[in-house]
Amino acid sequence: MNASVLPPVRIRSLANANANTNTNTNTNTHANTHANANATATAAAMRLLPSEPLDHQAHRAIYGDLPRLDPGHIMAAAERSGLSGQGGAAFPAYRKMAAVREAARRARRRPVVVANGSEGEPASAKDKALLWHAPHLVLDGVALAAAAIGADRAFLAVEGGHGLRRYLVETNRQRPSSAVPVTIVEVPSRFLSGQESALVSFLDGGPALPRFQSRPVFEQGVGGDPTLVQNVETLAHLALIARHGPAWYRSGAATSLFTVRYADSTPTVVEAAPGTPLQHLTGAVSGQAILVGGYHGTWLPLEPAARSGREAGAGIRAITGDTSVSAEALGVPLGAGLLAVLPHDRCGLVETASILRYLALESAGQCGPCLNGLPRMAAAFGELARPTPRSDLQQIRDDLSRWAGLVTGRGACRHPDGTARLARSALITFAAEADAHSRGRCRACARPPMLPTATPATSQSTVTD
Repeated sequence: MNASVLPPVRIRSLANANANTNTNTNTNTHANTHANANATATAAAMRLLPSEPLDHQAHRAIYGDLPRLDPGHIMAAAERSGLSGQGGAAFPAYRKMAAVREAARRARRRPVVVANGSEGEPASAKDKALLWHAPHLVLDGVALAAAAIGADRAFLAVEGGHGLRRYLVETNRQRPSSAVPVTIVEVPSRFLSGQESALVSFLDGGPALPRFQSRPVFEQGVGGDPTLVQNVETLAHLALIARHGPAWYRSGAATSLFTVRYADSTPTVVEAAPGTPLQHLTGAVSGQAILVGGYHGTWLPLEPAARSGREAGAGIRAITGDTSVSAEALGVPLGAGLLAVLPHDRCGLVETASILRYLALESAGQCGPCLNGLPRMAAAFGELARPTPRSDLQQIRDDLSRWAGLVTGRGACRHPDGTARLARSALITFAAEADAHSRGRCRACARPPMLPTATPATSQSTVTD
């Protein structure tokens, strides 16, 4: 494909960094070169992101043909590997597949697979990078998931406005005919478009918004059929597990994708192993705070190593560049794998107010928390972000904390919960900045927010076989 249509994103891999290191003391240059070449090829076959976009021929040259596995072997591999969802919820992939298969058996209906590549979040780029660079790895995963649950049709949903649909349609035509046809669907570029009930609604001809359901998607999804919705990175991992085995994945040799954001406008997609230190993942950690998990995530303060591990308040723990990137080490969910480093010359309250306003506007507006709670929280945080002498700072803080508690767990989806999580963490992490604002001072209020908040795009359903 023409590289000029690739999105503006930097790609960096920390996977198998030592794959080309020659530890053999043999002075035979030809033998060493051959060994290094083999090591490089082996490492490439275990990575999610190749150095450049692959057509089907190049994909087969690097990854090899997809093994022919029966449904039982695919399910067993997913279970033994411990593969979990990479879209944010981290739900075990095997349990999700088994639930759909069982629901289809009980209902005597053929299930449906939906590969979810509609990131929605404006700051995230990892799924788009994966679809541009390794589309056939994702499509291999779709084929495996369909075979495992007995599906007879599949969809690949991508975000509109990036040229992905046309590219993937051409990519899909390169592949040999499949027992399960894959339909490429372009969904509106909205924050909630990737929520599984929103995807089902859109595929059934409705709006791409979460909907109240008497039965879950795994029982009654697209066209009333049991539906498996899996993130595209999860499916790419399934394709690698089929090739290298569940023990390889479980050993920690597999990698994950992260989107890293800095003060400039270009995202960096990093492929790294579990436990990679923050300073390696981000290139160099220098800033006042880091947003972990995206717009439904958590602000954590960054501190010098000597002060690491201190409590910033209410369970928010300061971290350093040496902290490894894992939910366990950070103490918060990684969510959709987005990390944003807030530099010292930016205001965390301004950033959070901008995000909260965006999230309030992006809500479905179908339940009380989204219709009333989120706009109130956004307006109150907008007041916090405005540096002006005030005597009601504590009242605003109390109101925000109260509203965050009221909206959590009461929405039609998890949108209010994630929005409340972000607001709570900002109140703690940027408490000193809020105090300064109440005295009319701010370190960087004149600067625009660094994190993008896209205006909802108008997009019609575009479906192509």
